[in-house]
Amino acid sequence: MAITINAETRTDLGKGASRRLRLAEKIPAIVYGAGDPISLTIDLREMRPNVDNEAFYASLVNLVIDGNKKAEKVIVRDIQHHPFKVDVMHVDFQRVDAKKTMHITVHLHFTGEDVAPGVKAGGLVGHVINEVEIICLPKDIPEFIEVDISALELGESLHMSDIKMPKGVELAALSHGDDNHDESVVSIHVAKVVVEEEDEVEAAPAADAAEDGATEE
Repeated sequence: MAITINAETRTDLGKGASRRLRLAEKIPAIVYGAGDPISLTIDLREMRPNVDNEAFYASLVNLVIDGNKKAEKVIVRDIQHHPFKVDVMHVDFQRVDAKKTMHITVHLHFTGEDVAPGVKAGGLVGHVINEVEIICLPKDIPEFIEVDISALELGESLHMSDIKMPKGVELAALSHGDDNHDESVVSIHVAKVVVEEEDEVEAAPAADAAEDGATEE
């Protein structure tokens, strides 16, 4: 998925400058790695459609600076959000080297939940991990990694080592061959039945009778 972001170099730095940018519907940004860092300005209206796009965080982005015809290949490393408003405050981009492997986090997409034997037996699916860190070349970055649980029985779970990885992609947690990092990813467990106690208990007839027969002075 090709995503292009246009940016302009920024020389007016500082908190005051950043506030002025945001009032003008623009946001500060930076691109670093494989060269000198460059402070940038990005149109907030151009960023907004991408913020909720899952693929934006696991894709190579074409960063066009000052209208340069040759875009820089980057990935999104960090996005700072407003503490109260649902909006972007700052974006960090990192340049990538097409020939060097990189670490990046991607989301997991779970399939087969509706046909899993454990679910049909009345179990509930529990997602332990929803994203993983991978190692791969920039060209091999997947938008997401699919986890098929269609064969999972009640009481069973899938671990990281059970995930079928795309070609050229490796899980960072398992890159050193340490079984201690082979975490559970998803499981099907027995649904817990909660028994609620009655809020009111009927009064004993004897107690009612005793109250009715109380002597008056």
